[in-house]
Amino acid sequence: MLVSDPQAPWFGTWKLNQDKSTSSSDGRYKRVTSRIEPWEDGLKVVYDMVGVRGGITHMEWLGRFDGKDYPVQGVDYVLTNAYSRIDDHSYRIVLKVDGNIAATATVTVSPDGKTLTSLTTQKDSRQQTVTTSSIYERQ
Repeated sequence: MLVSDPQAPWFGTWKLNQDKSTSSSDGRYKRVTSRIEPWEDGLKVVYDMVGVRGGITHMEWLGRFDGKDYPVQGVDYVLTNAYSRIDDHSYRIVLKVDGNIAATATVTVSPDGKTLTSLTTQKDSRQQTVTTSSIYERQ
């Protein structure tokens, strides 16, 4: 399967299931929606997050599955994502802040295509390695 194949399992609109997730943004947002679309030989990702007190945070980025850094738009600091494909149902993202690796995420779509899971590993404030999960359901 080509990564730009419009039938790739990660393409679509996904809504975060906060009850099933252990993400680090717990409690900050009442709704998180992600849209992943084909873009050239990679993907375009759009996030819309509605805060618990209102307000919308909008972020988007484009990236190819080539391991190179691509900038994220919609944040107040230098954030990049580098994508690499693992297999037909999963890919890895290396997130960098100001050029330094901040986290690594593995994104996997379930065999039935209904669930997208992102496992993110990063260091907490005590420099302990923490892995969180974000579980999204196809809309």
